[in-house]
Amino acid sequence: MREKLLGGRYQVVEVLAYGGFGQTYVARDMHRPGSPECVVKHLQPASANSGFIQNARRLFQTEAEILEQLGNHNQIPRLLAYFEENQEFYLVQEFIQGHTLRAELQPGERWSENQVYQLLQEVLGILVFVHSHGVIHRDIKPDNIIRRAEDNKIVLVDFGSVKQAWTQVITAPEQSNSRLAHQPSATIAIGTPGYMPTEQGRGRPQPNSDIYALGMIAIQALTGVTPTQLHEESENGEIAWRHLVDVSEAI
Repeated sequence: MREKLLGGRYQVVEVLAYGGFGQTYVARDMHRPGSPECVVKHLQPASANSGFIQNARRLFQTEAEILEQLGNHNQIPRLLAYFEENQEFYLVQEFIQGHTLRAELQPGERWSENQVYQLLQEVLGILVFVHSHGVIHRDIKPDNIIRRAEDNKIVLVDFGSVKQAWTQVITAPEQSNSRLAHQPSATIAIGTPGYMPTEQGRGRPQPNSDIYALGMIAIQALTGVTPTQLHEESENGEIAWRHLVDVSEAI
């Protein structure tokens, strides 16, 4: 793979992720001065059936157009290109230099309320933009929030809506002309345990599902405890965390 130029211009230098949703690479754009790094997401459809490929192509085009619109926000990676090669699909996005929020959320270490306020304010501002375009992120978690090195700003990456579309392409070849392509809100659950609310786990995410996930990150920052280690209160099903830290009524 590293010897081949994807799309005739992208040289893979590192595999970032490899799994059910396809592969993600760090690559260099050999057609631009200095060969800058970028992120390439690669989807391999599960079937070569012409109807299935046609459906995959339509889903891919739709998701690429959404990412292109979202990339107009300064805190979302820009979509640099998208293309099809040998009936496989590629998204090329801006590479963000920095570190994920996971590096800042160390177990047992607590953030101040002011730090949490700043995080909430910044991420909520991005989500207002995302939701205004009719998009739900679906996978808000520390690994998908990067603090950009050049200006210390938060950047939101790895939209789960793309995973949703790609899951349909990878796992449902017999339904290439089915309602799956038209009803993404009621299909396979995308998200991360601990950050994902109940309705999202049932395959029906809402914009407030993203807010819930961000709230769980805030609780993690305040308590120093990961969401999977927290328990629900038997009376009302709410996450029990207030006994772990003293916070103001405002928070």
